[in-house]
Amino acid sequence: MVDFNKMTKQSRLRKDIEQAINKHSIENGSDTPDFILAEYLTDCLRAFDKATVRRGEWYGRKES
Repeated sequence: MVDFNKMTKQSRLRKDIEQAINKHSIENGSDTPDFILAEYLTDCLRAFDKATVRRGEWYGRKES
């Protein structure tokens, strides 16, 4: 099931990151468009969230 509230938060975060990358010209080092870098970084955050949940499962913690 898709959580539209969460998706909206993630979309806003991605847009904020994209704007920060653009404002500070961070994309110049790799010559990668800011929207691609922003998508990559938000994907990294999702992957990290998934990894911490799995780590908690490994140690027998319940998901909060």
